[in-house]
Amino acid sequence: MKETVRIGVIGLGGRGRGMLGELLGCEGVIVPAVCDKYEDRAREGAAIVLEKTGQPADVYLDYHALLAREDLDAVMCPTTWITHARIAVDAMRAGKHVAIEIGGAASIEECWQMVRASEETGKFCMLLENCCYDRNEMAIFNMVKQGVFGEIIHMQGGYQHDLRDEICLGRENRHGRLYNFQHRNGELYPTHQLGPISKVLGINRGNRYIALSAMASKSRGLNEWTRKHMGEGYDLNDYPFNEGDVVTTMLRCANGETVVLTHDCSLPRPYSRGYRVQGTKGLYMEDGNAIFLEGVTKDDPGNWMHAWEKFDAYRDEYEHPLWKQYRIDGVHGGHGGMDFLVLSAFVESLRLEAAPPIDVYDTAAWMAVTVLSEQSIAIGGAPVPFPDFTNGMWIDRAPFRRGVFCLDDVCTEFFDKES
Repeated sequence: MKETVRIGVIGLGGRGRGMLGELLGCEGVIVPAVCDKYEDRAREGAAIVLEKTGQPADVYLDYHALLAREDLDAVMCPTTWITHARIAVDAMRAGKHVAIEIGGAASIEECWQMVRASEETGKFCMLLENCCYDRNEMAIFNMVKQGVFGEIIHMQGGYQHDLRDEICLGRENRHGRLYNFQHRNGELYPTHQLGPISKVLGINRGNRYIALSAMASKSRGLNEWTRKHMGEGYDLNDYPFNEGDVVTTMLRCANGETVVLTHDCSLPRPYSRGYRVQGTKGLYMEDGNAIFLEGVTKDDPGNWMHAWEKFDAYRDEYEHPLWKQYRIDGVHGGHGGMDFLVLSAFVESLRLEAAPPIDVYDTAAWMAVTVLSEQSIAIGGAPVPFPDFTNGMWIDRAPFRRGVFCLDDVCTEFFDKES
């Protein structure tokens, strides 16, 4: 294992600065260079490095110049959605491993470009899908692997988050969501629940997505928000936003499972990823923190409607060993601790010079949902075929790497039995 790895950071908006701070907390990380097209943000990034490590970081405004350095093992790229893929490809072509932040693809071609660049250079491209490392999601994954839900039949998830202020103030805050909502209409942010869903379903390892269909509602929420909060005469008050307020996407798998995703960011609502796992023995529902397992859940036999139980006790019973250890060591960092875990997984892969738990095939497949949903919506919700980015390897892939951060199995042999 390498004692240290040198990582450049490209993109230092709000998310980028937060992830930079988390990255510097991972063992063995040195950040000698930071980059953003806005100089003030780039310098703020350098200040974070100096504050946390006492070491200076070189500042770049052009990411190509950062990639030209020969002393970097990898780059982390939390830039805007439509730049992730091109920077990832350039990074791999420059001899660097890369981790990119979440968001959907702009074209299927750029997904193929990432796959080809990784295959041709031997450099990995890892999507930093932190929800794969959420405590609940990892407990559910453990339950699935132990057969608690039986054979999985159907899953649901989504990104249901009132972001009207963040979207509408995109110009003021230099945030890219606004432009996507103005000009696109699709499942813009699919990976948050699609990541955990894909790992449960074994996507790209014995299973794959084969078709997708999507529909979008009309758009009203953003205009309502600007009229209320920005006053008369604001130029977005009557802007014809393309993105529907609620976008629903259905996917079908080669092994027969179905998946429904919901994108819902421009209407008033509490946050939810709407996770649902349903099998032949029962189901889990994030909304309501509820579970029902046939013959296990406490139920009145005379109640034909059946009764839910709270998930908490089941989560404790089936806690993933990674989270058992994490809670002993001390949970910290953003989004309930899962930011630190996904970055730790990235850094471990660099230090071991080994395959990451989320590889380029996962990255391409999960990101492709955005552009495929746009295509389906544009033709009235008709199904569109889903590319096989593994070129058939999903049928008989090489074994995945087992380890602490593995997302393809629960690798209990890597954990202290007492934790």
